[in-house]
Amino acid sequence: MPIVPFDTSMIAAISAELLLLLLAGVILAVDMIWGSKQKDHLGWITAGGLLFILLISLIFTRPEPVERLIFGGMLRQDWLTFTFRLIFLFAAAITSLLSINLKGITGRGEYYALLVVTTLGMSLMAASADLIMLYLAIETTSIPLYILAGFMKSDDKSTESGIKYFLFGALTSTVMLYGFSLLYGFSGETNLYLLSERLTGGEISIWVLGGAALLVLVGFSFKVSAVPFHFWSPDVYEGAPTPITAYISTASKAAGFAVLVRVMITVFPEISLYWTSILAVVATATMTVGNMVALAQKNIKRLLAYSSIAHAGYALIGLVAFSELGIASLLFYLAAYVVTNLAAFAIVVFFANTVGSDEIADYAGLSRRSPGLAFAMLIAFLSLAGMPPLAGFVAKFYVFAAAVESGLIWLAFVGVLNAIIGLYYYMTVLKVVYLYRSDDDEVPIAVSRPAAIALGVSVIAVLGIGIASGPWLGWALDTASSLF
Repeated sequence: MPIVPFDTSMIAAISAELLLLLLAGVILAVDMIWGSKQKDHLGWITAGGLLFILLISLIFTRPEPVERLIFGGMLRQDWLTFTFRLIFLFAAAITSLLSINLKGITGRGEYYALLVVTTLGMSLMAASADLIMLYLAIETTSIPLYILAGFMKSDDKSTESGIKYFLFGALTSTVMLYGFSLLYGFSGETNLYLLSERLTGGEISIWVLGGAALLVLVGFSFKVSAVPFHFWSPDVYEGAPTPITAYISTASKAAGFAVLVRVMITVFPEISLYWTSILAVVATATMTVGNMVALAQKNIKRLLAYSSIAHAGYALIGLVAFSELGIASLLFYLAAYVVTNLAAFAIVVFFANTVGSDEIADYAGLSRRSPGLAFAMLIAFLSLAGMPPLAGFVAKFYVFAAAVESGLIWLAFVGVLNAIIGLYYYMTVLKVVYLYRSDDDEVPIAVSRPAAIALGVSVIAVLGIGIASGPWLGWALDTASSLF
């Protein structure tokens, strides 16, 4: 792929990233200038800024008919970058809305600035076409997330989650970086597309190349919470501020899949039979472990953590299929999962603010205390379980169809069995919400306006993607075709 010289169109291609950097600066400047009462508006500024950047991205950063490498081959302007950028911006905007009026967060400019910076890192992760750029983007994403996970310094669980996230992240990042160094040592190149040309010449042993691929997979598996690198998720999800838990479980996971798809398809097509076989085993283990352990959870955030692990396994099926439909189904799955999980965590935010608990047993009587929230929870959990006509059902259908098309009938069968297990624990939570009673049945759940907007948008997206899936799948297929 040719590396084009610098021109003004390159500025338009990264306008979203430049605006994100500007937005972070504006947030910090306003934080220093405004008084304490006015700082409550920082969340609105962040959400409004992110939505404005999302609109700008839709208009000005659409890929050109001929995809190209820009900025000396460091970034690639294509549909994969464009699609994931929109997902990250949407998730960040919803997260900032959920953070407004939360004790310990609202009015904290550094919180919103870190959220914007990590979104910038994710956008660069999706666009990276060079190992050096990719590693810098991963660290730009990870370091703010470590801080945000432990942002509530007075909360021991939050501090613990930040430390664990940092330690596990640093370890897996080191292993991944060693894999990057081997790739550079074998090829003398850091550009992913030049790497591919050098590595597919047959001069390097498949075993050596497979070893480097395995080391790279360690770092990516941590990002997507795939077994056996999933162990950090439950503790981090439980201890982090709930909006950040929502963001880590959606946008961060999507960013991990973005680089996983680009690197494995671009750099290692010659040994695809080997790494797809490994990932098939990983997908099976990830689905099974996530769902089986979720059955025993009593805390809603830990249950959603193991649910998130299981969903990473479902999404991996699309990559294992190694086809245009497979990658398209993965992209569709991530879009459906992001909006659904954001809706689920929005409800957790509301409930924890009023009741002060994340225990599933305390959700008893929610249908009487807040019928609207209970109905939104019904939609979100049924979508996560894969029930029609919601987004989760269509996403699972396409992923399993891609597996069958590629001859992986056994993997699709395992996925269906795991979906049935998942339905059980989602229905268990809904049983508590709708059938159990509590002493506080008459006490309503407080819902702030910004969080209500976030929940409403997420629920509408769940219904929209599920009922009108055709356009979204067409977009995903266009994105997938650019990779093959």
